[in-house]
Amino acid sequence: MNFPLYIAKRYLFSRNSTNAINIITFIATFSVIVGTAALFIVLSGFSGLRTFSDSLLEASDPDVKILPSKGKTFKISDNFINSLVDNTKLEAFSCVIEERVSLSYNDKNYIAFIKGVDKHYNNVVQIDSALTVGVWLDKKYTNTAIIGAGISYKLSVGAFNFGDPLRIMVPKPGTKFITNPNKAFSSIDVQVVGVYTGSEEFQNKFVFTHIEEAQRLLNYDSRDISAIEIKVRDSYDVEDVKEELITKLGDEFEVKTKKELNALYYKVVNTENFISYLIFTLIIVIALFNVIGSIIMMIIDKRKNLKTLLSLGTSVKDIKRIFVYQGFLLVLVGMSIGLFIGVASVFIQLKFGFFMITDSLPYPVELKWINFFVVLLTIIVLGFIASKIASSRISRGFIEK
Repeated sequence: MNFPLYIAKRYLFSRNSTNAINIITFIATFSVIVGTAALFIVLSGFSGLRTFSDSLLEASDPDVKILPSKGKTFKISDNFINSLVDNTKLEAFSCVIEERVSLSYNDKNYIAFIKGVDKHYNNVVQIDSALTVGVWLDKKYTNTAIIGAGISYKLSVGAFNFGDPLRIMVPKPGTKFITNPNKAFSSIDVQVVGVYTGSEEFQNKFVFTHIEEAQRLLNYDSRDISAIEIKVRDSYDVEDVKEELITKLGDEFEVKTKKELNALYYKVVNTENFISYLIFTLIIVIALFNVIGSIIMMIIDKRKNLKTLLSLGTSVKDIKRIFVYQGFLLVLVGMSIGLFIGVASVFIQLKFGFFMITDSLPYPVELKWINFFVVLLTIIVLGFIASKIASSRISRGFIEK
């Protein structure tokens, strides 16, 4: 039997002669429980938020996007299209046009981006799932558009509002002075047939039209496009597909993945997650001072017993190990209870959604093994360090006083 571990368990689970030590031990254990549960719940909350945000990006951004390295547009060739069609790693691709435009409706104006898309676009991104009102673009109907909920709110225009049309305008290209403002813009009139939602930026940014209408508005040739958006088959790695496309296309094009298109978003999310982890780890460190205090009080209270153990031949090293084990066991007990409470709280939120962001949207959380192991490793390491600090007070001189 491990003698120091046996004595540590006896000290931990038996009542002490001094009631204050029992109270301090209870407070220390309670602090570890609360800190562990809080850290796990916060990490699960950030995991849920990230998954929820990623689901919004599924409706706004493709897996891979091909852009011209210079200028706003490039001409698409049959060979280019055939090379994409023959690539078995690609599930679907779509040619798109993007350009900043001015929207006008009933004396209200708003600056947005027109996004002309072809018939394959909803196979590339899950835009259909983002529609809250109306239907997606149909080739049967010309001069139709889909707008974001933010644009709909700012212009006070909804789907199937077949009164005044929504006017989309862009400045005409040229270098001469503008003498007649009425002739300075190209414009098309469209009827709104759908409204989509998503991230705040996304739903305030785009008005979707057929690609032919965007080309007509911008005075583009039928082969002029701004980008090609691609969906990669699930069995293939996006980064590998990106590198393959870069090799084939050369320096004339840029190839960006969804993470690169949303680099700022991922940087902010990762930073917030890391800072939250540091804050709650600091709270746990503060809570572990209670553990250190509890062990030191126990050492002082048991000094006579320690002197007896020393007289019986127990080494100072083994006596130190007794209190390292005791502190570590105390932390393990608190961590186990805290993890149980944390997992139970997250599961209840997933099942019943007690905490709501809106009337219909519960706060997103997610049970992930990585969060469980991060909390486990953090508490074990910090708990061991705290126990070593507390036991370092023990010396032969201290025991024999």
